[in-house]
Order: sequence, then C-alpha cells, then structure tokens
Amino acid sequence: MNNSIQRHTLWQTIGLHLIPGMFLTIFYILSAPLVAKAGYPTYMAILLAIFFVLIPVELGILLNEGKRKTGRFTLDGIVLNREQLPLWQYIVFGVVLIGWCGLVFVGLSDMDAAIIRQYFSWIPSVWMLNGDPEILSQFPRTAVVVTIIAGLLLNGIAGPVVEELYFRGYLLPRIPSSRAWAPVINAVLFSLYHFFSPWQNITRILALLPMVYAVSWKRNIYLSIVVHCSINIIGMLPLIPLLAG
Repeated sequence: MNNSIQRHTLWQTIGLHLIPGMFLTIFYILSAPLVAKAGYPTYMAILLAIFFVLIPVELGILLNEGKRKTGRFTLDGIVLNREQLPLWQYIVFGVVLIGWCGLVFVGLSDMDAAIIRQYFSWIPSVWMLNGDPEILSQFPRTAVVVTIIAGLLLNGIAGPVVEELYFRGYLLPRIPSSRAWAPVINAVLFSLYHFFSPWQNITRILALLPMVYAVSWKRNIYLSIVVHCSINIIGMLPLIPLLAG
C-alpha cells in the first residue's frame, strides 16, 4: 500500500462506510410501501434507492474529494487499486472468486432463512427484500419486465461498479490498519452497510472476504468489479424466463 496515501481516522472509516447505507435504507423503507401500492414488487424499491441514493451519494463523495484535492471533478488519485493484471489472472481469480461467492451464498441460504425466522420475523413483508421468481410472477407483466431490466442495469452493473470504486478503490486503501486487517474491516463494514438485510451479514462477509483480500493483494479493483457484477447478475438469472412471459 502506498504510504503517501493519507489514511482516514477510525471514525471517518466507520462513518464513510456506514452513512451511505443508512441513507440507502431510509429511502428503501420510505419507498417500499409506495412501490407496492403502485403495483410493483418491493424489490423495485431497492433499485430506486440505488439510482437516487447509492450512485449519487457514493460517486458524489468521490468526485467531491477529487474536486477538493485537484480543483476538478476527477477520480484520478482518489480511486486507487488500479494496477493492471495479465488477462489470465483476471480469468483465474474471477472464476475462483465467483465460484466461492456462489458456494457460500447458496450453501448458507438455509442459515439466512433461519436467522430471519428466529430474529427478524417481526419485519413487515413490504420491507423484506425478495426477488423470488414465484413472487414476481404474480405481478403485472409490465411491472415484471421493468423490474427485471432495471435490476440488471442497476443492481447488476451500475450499483456494483460504483460500490467497488467507493469501497475498494477509495475506502479500503485508506483504512487505518495494516494490509492484513484492512480487508477484514472493509468486508465487515461493507456488509453492515446493508442495513436492509442484516440477516445476511455472516454469509456476505464470508462470501466477499476473499475478494477484498484479492483486491488488496493485487491492488486491482477491476477484479472486484467483475466479481461483484457477476454474482449480482447470476443471482438474477432465475428471473430472466419471466421476460418471456
């Protein structure tokens, strides 16, 4: 890690990781009932939160930091971990990390469901983030098509790209810790940032920790961009048949 990079304080690290998630969750909680009333699955509420909160807030912080340091809106010198890798390393690391994420998310899905039943059954269904094909198929076709396309664009590409620029390109190199522990701190805080799905914290941390270590080790956020986009898109593949009615 470049020692010339100014590290954040502990409180800056915590705040910059978690505050965007607080705004994201507040928007989701407020918009979910309105989305449901409009005849859309509540999954659309988190997509709207990505568009109206996640992208503007996190990208705005990056660009504002670039403006503050250079006098212009730029990501240069702000988003780090951009060293290039040979193509074969993208392929090998990508396949291994995507495979690991899939194994963890699928393998621990029953545990996540048990945690919901045990500790979060009190949450109204309108605030339970659910993109299950059986649930979406009950909505009007227009709502289904719009939700799936928006999901692929926002949750599959735009949201993950901005999150990786912010969390792994900006925050990770500035965590006030050694390279051995910084990925752990980053993965834990990134998981907690998902306030709207706390039952997935254990699964999310275990799934993403190797990816964060790979970014830190190789100083390359393009790896995590590929992995993050891939696992989100793969997670939406069961919805694709609904586009055909």
